[in-house]
Amino acid sequence: MRLFLLRHAQSVWNRERRYQGWTDSALTDLGRSQAEAAGKALAAEPLVAVYASTLTRARDTAATIAAPHGLPVHEDADFREMAFGAWEGRTLDEVRAEDPEDYRVWAETPDLFTAPGGETLADVKIRVLAALGRLRAAHEGKSVCLVAHGLSARVLILEALGLPLSRVWAIHLASTGISELEFRPDWTALHRMNTLVHLDAVPAAR
Repeated sequence: MRLFLLRHAQSVWNRERRYQGWTDSALTDLGRSQAEAAGKALAAEPLVAVYASTLTRARDTAATIAAPHGLPVHEDADFREMAFGAWEGRTLDEVRAEDPEDYRVWAETPDLFTAPGGETLADVKIRVLAALGRLRAAHEGKSVCLVAHGLSARVLILEALGLPLSRVWAIHLASTGISELEFRPDWTALHRMNTLVHLDAVPAAR
């Protein structure tokens, strides 16, 4: 299976630098332009299915990508962002000032962090890999697009590269950055990661 993996387009809370987790936040005007650019970039790919998490920002991005192919968006909750519990809705600066020790752990040793009332990266990995297994079983030998989130997508790329969760900050994924992975029974290859050339014509998209 060939997987075109994207982080969703910019949401209102992305713009405000708020932790989103499982909380919904609508796309901004810029986000909608990013999604349209990504849709054009993938319009010629032979996609047989488009998937997204159940969160609005991912579903709406995926719907724009699916439209040129005449495909529906299949939703899977296991591809959602990491749940941040009590941090959701708070800005990065607020968390840094109000929960400095938790923030330090998250920034320096993310694999050891437990979100207050939320998930660990290990929790995210379990559900994301289970969902990936379902995609591979359903679409062997085909091309599929998945619109996920900053952390759920990073976990998939780390797994493809054989890297531990402690390296999650070694990967940067921009809004609608396109990564491409190939899955075979005996190996996985990362063909490209976080390509942004499709955003060149979108003002302020980078």
